[in-house]
Amino acid sequence: MLNRRQTLRGAAALAGLVASAGAAAKDRCVAFTPTMQQAKSPQEALQRLKDGNARFVAGQALHCDLLEQVRSTATQQAPFAAVLGCIDSRVPPELVFDQNIGDMFVARVAGNIASPDIVGSLEFATALAGAKLIVVLGHSECGAVKGAIDDAKLGSLTGVLQQIRPSLKALDYKGVPSSKDKALVQRVAEQNAKDAAAHLSGRSETLAGLVREGKLKIVYAMHDVATGKVSWFG
Repeated sequence: MLNRRQTLRGAAALAGLVASAGAAAKDRCVAFTPTMQQAKSPQEALQRLKDGNARFVAGQALHCDLLEQVRSTATQQAPFAAVLGCIDSRVPPELVFDQNIGDMFVARVAGNIASPDIVGSLEFATALAGAKLIVVLGHSECGAVKGAIDDAKLGSLTGVLQQIRPSLKALDYKGVPSSKDKALVQRVAEQNAKDAAAHLSGRSETLAGLVREGKLKIVYAMHDVATGKVSWFG
């Protein structure tokens, strides 16, 4: 049985942990400044997103004062990362990574493809605005990937889906591909995210140069729409 002194020590330790957690949460609610951005390495930027997704999946997302962040970022922005994601309504990057206003640049297009406009936008986000990390975020049950597998045709969307088709061909799939094949949909989605990440540095000497200099890291990841968990790849 605990004596009074042990009980007081335990209570003090718990109070210390709570205070420390509260201080850390408060720090994470502060909008990024240019000084904070420059102090963050590409690997630290990646870890921040990994930690944020862990909080999201655990139901422990931060509850920051968003209006205060609006006010504090009104005259400047210094995001530490950029995310290229799909337009899917189930994969909002700021929520999935538990980040705040001013933390990330987010580019979204069906199938998270690295089109010329997207590449140019990410050159701005990194070379001009200072982001240290680019994440290409694919996801399970992707409608654009399913459309590409079925070779769907629909107005301007046709051209978007055609940019995903090479990822299907890269798998050297045997037989007639169908979006009803769930395993195939997942494999193509992963390959498409991998290919888009490669296209960013392959199609942009600006991004490739930042990577070579150690100023930028480019990775791809997959979001599971059933669990919210993000799996990371090189």
